[in-house]
Amino acid sequence: MAAVAARVVDHGKAGRGEGCGEQCFDFGLDGSGHGFLSNASRAIRKGVKQERFHGRIGGSHRRCDWRGCTEAGEFRAPGAKPSGFDGPGDYRWFCLEHVRAFNAAYDAFAGMTAEEIWQAQSPIAGWERETRAFRPTAGIDSAPRWADFADPLEAISGRARARRPAQRKDGRAVSPEERQALDTLGLEIDADRKALRNRYSELVRQYHPDRNGGDRSMEKRLQSVVEAYQLLRKATVFA
Repeated sequence: MAAVAARVVDHGKAGRGEGCGEQCFDFGLDGSGHGFLSNASRAIRKGVKQERFHGRIGGSHRRCDWRGCTEAGEFRAPGAKPSGFDGPGDYRWFCLEHVRAFNAAYDAFAGMTAEEIWQAQSPIAGWERETRAFRPTAGIDSAPRWADFADPLEAISGRARARRPAQRKDGRAVSPEERQALDTLGLEIDADRKALRNRYSELVRQYHPDRNGGDRSMEKRLQSVVEAYQLLRKATVFA
């Protein structure tokens, strides 16, 4: 039996595709009873506005959770509390720039050469050199140890000297913020760009949830590592 074709048109005026208002139906029906979209329906679908960046959640009126950022937080990322028996975990919200920086931790080898990637992936990476331990309180400006000073003014002046930019062996100055970032990554003041990338890769692998069976308890440390790396990556001492 020959296929029977059926067509429903509601364009305001029969037989015309112009002047289509709120309702616009244009579909076909083949002999098996299956529908198919016509060119007019495809045009309607193409006219639907799509978000330029996938994952954006607008209208939330949230601020970006990145430290010091005042932009709108329109992109969701995993928070410090993982999902469990007590319910779903929480989330943190970032602007486009900082959600990209957060996601950069998932691609720790971006911008590295093949040799640097091979060294970072080596099971003995980091064992051949001495590094300082990662400290959660690294860079925190604590109060002076008054017992170490006979004169309180000496303690205050010593604290002020600690805030001054430090000098590297190559003569470049390192700001207090950059020194704090180096402490966060466990790097010496004279570390070069290669050491910075390798150390960043090590810590990302160490604290990333995917490397710890999905455990998100290390996410705060991971965020500190990402922030420190982003700051140092743009610093003139590593240019």
